[in-house]
Amino acid sequence: MLDKLIMYLQYPFVKYAIIVGVLIALCSSLLGVTLVLKRYSYIGDGLSHVAFGALAIATVCDLTNKMILVLPLTIVSAILLLRNGTNAKVKGDAQLAMLSVSALAFGYMLMNLFPSSSNITGDVCTTLFGSTSILTLTAQEVWISIVLSVFVVTIFILFYNRIFAITFDEGFAKAVGTNVKFYNLLIATVIAIIIVLAMKLVGSLLISALVIFPAISAMSILKNFKSVVIFSAISSVLCALIGILVSILAGTPVGSTIVVFDAFLFLLCYIIGRVRSLA
Repeated sequence: MLDKLIMYLQYPFVKYAIIVGVLIALCSSLLGVTLVLKRYSYIGDGLSHVAFGALAIATVCDLTNKMILVLPLTIVSAILLLRNGTNAKVKGDAQLAMLSVSALAFGYMLMNLFPSSSNITGDVCTTLFGSTSILTLTAQEVWISIVLSVFVVTIFILFYNRIFAITFDEGFAKAVGTNVKFYNLLIATVIAIIIVLAMKLVGSLLISALVIFPAISAMSILKNFKSVVIFSAISSVLCALIGILVSILAGTPVGSTIVVFDAFLFLLCYIIGRVRSLA
C-alpha cells in the first residue's frame, strides 16, 4: 500500500489535489469558528447553492473561466445576506432559505434546458458532490486556489482582533468605534471565496461540512477562541490530507471521503468532551 501511495504521489494531478484540498480545509476552518459562533453555520450551504446556480449560468454561456461569473455573484449574495449583521435573524434565515432553494432549482433547470454534455446527471452529481476523480484539477485552478487562499489567510491574520470582537459582541465592538458593517462585508467576501474554491473538490452540498465540523469539534474540547481556531485549522488540514490519500488508495470520491473523516473527528471530540465534563 505504501509503494502504491508513493507511486501515485509522483503524478502531478495527485499533488494538485493535495495542495488544493489542504488550502480549502485551512481557509474553511478559519472562518468556520466565526460563523458557528455568530450562528451563521447554514450560510455556507446557502451560498454553495447560489454558486451552483451561477455555475449553471456560466456553463450555459459557455464561459472558458467560469469563476469570472461565479465568484462575483456569490460575493454579492453573501454581502446581501450578512449586511444586517446579527439584526433581524428571522428575516435573514428566511432570505437564506429562499435564495438557497431558488438558486439550486434555477441552476438545475438551466442545466437541463441547455445541456453542455450528454451526461447531465453526471455533471449535476459532480457539481453537487464534488469531482469523482482527482484527475479534474488543472495547474491553473491550483494557482488560482493558492492566490485566493493566501488572500483569505492574510485577511484573517491582519484583522484577527476585529473578527474576534464582532464574533462575540457586535454591539460592544460598534460602541468602541469598530466599523462592524465593513468587517461583516469582509467576512462575507472571504466566505464567498471559500465556497467557490471548495466547489471543485468537495461539491456544493458538502461545503458546509468543511466549515462546521472542524469548528464544532474544537469547541467540544476547548474553550479559548485562539485555541479553538488553531485546533480547528490543524484538524481540518489533517482530515483533508488523510481523506485525499485514502480516496487515492480506495478509489472513493475525494469530497465525500474528507467529510467522512471530519465527521469521525467530531464524534471523537464530542466523546472526549463528554467524558471530561462527567469526570
